[in-house]
Amino acid sequence: MAAAASLLAQRHREHRKRHPLLPADYEDERLALVEVTAAWESEGASGAVMVEGGEVTGYLLAAPKPSAVWGPNIWVEAAGHTVREPEHIRDLYGAAAEQWVDDGRIAHYVLVPDDAELIDAWFRLAFGSQHAHAVRPVPDTPLPPARDLVVRRAARADIPVLAELDLVLPQHQGLSPVFSSGEIPTLEEAVADWEESIDDQDYATFVAEYNGQVIGSAVGCSLDKSSAHNGLAKPDNAGFLGFAAVLPSARGLGAGRALGEAVLQWSADTGYTSVVTDWRVTNLLSSRAWPRLGFRQTFHRLHRLIGH
Repeated sequence: MAAAASLLAQRHREHRKRHPLLPADYEDERLALVEVTAAWESEGASGAVMVEGGEVTGYLLAAPKPSAVWGPNIWVEAAGHTVREPEHIRDLYGAAAEQWVDDGRIAHYVLVPDDAELIDAWFRLAFGSQHAHAVRPVPDTPLPPARDLVVRRAARADIPVLAELDLVLPQHQGLSPVFSSGEIPTLEEAVADWEESIDDQDYATFVAEYNGQVIGSAVGCSLDKSSAHNGLAKPDNAGFLGFAAVLPSARGLGAGRALGEAVLQWSADTGYTSVVTDWRVTNLLSSRAWPRLGFRQTFHRLHRLIGH
């Protein structure tokens, strides 16, 4: 475990040269050991280790997630794999995956830092890119207001359209070329959720208006509220662009960008030093909008479905 932690700390040091907003803590082998231990102690965890000349030079650890939305799955999280030579991840996967497939776990996911050689090695294991994790610093000067749009904080009177927008994103994700299998709530469920949460001060909800009509919304909050960003992938003191959607009939007016900028400015005004977001890479809208706002991808979630 200590040797694995040393490898992980080395990987993270190199990763932070490209993304200094990522947390510095895990360059410390003692804290990297906490992450490796957590991966090892996850329920149902298994994997493989590579030893050369008596020295650990790579490891791979994965565990299943209980949610049915991921299929019969196994997950390699950010701290679940490190190799001295990228090519060796293929050997480790070959040693570990046989048991996973024998157990019926045919949906494989892995969170990989943006190391081109390591990503290439995973690609040559038939993995493809599914999801992006990204970060950017908060703006250092106030952002100008959007032209032809009014962006403001949401109010209780906005609940009907906020609920409608809650359905827009999962509906869009279910279309080509995303084909997500995520559940879509009913409009009544979305309204009830907003009735309960609209006054929650932990979340900053913005709406964009065009000609007096709300056409989009976005939500900002502390990154601590997100279960999808933790450990090595969680920058310190970060805000989170957790949701954004624009009515299909209103796309092309700049509302998505204006809403994203509103969350960036709110994050700066709140005292955060960076902002994190994530998106499905097959979502043609978000995968273009957020990089244009300055978000740089830090981790790639790759996916493989066995037997097809």
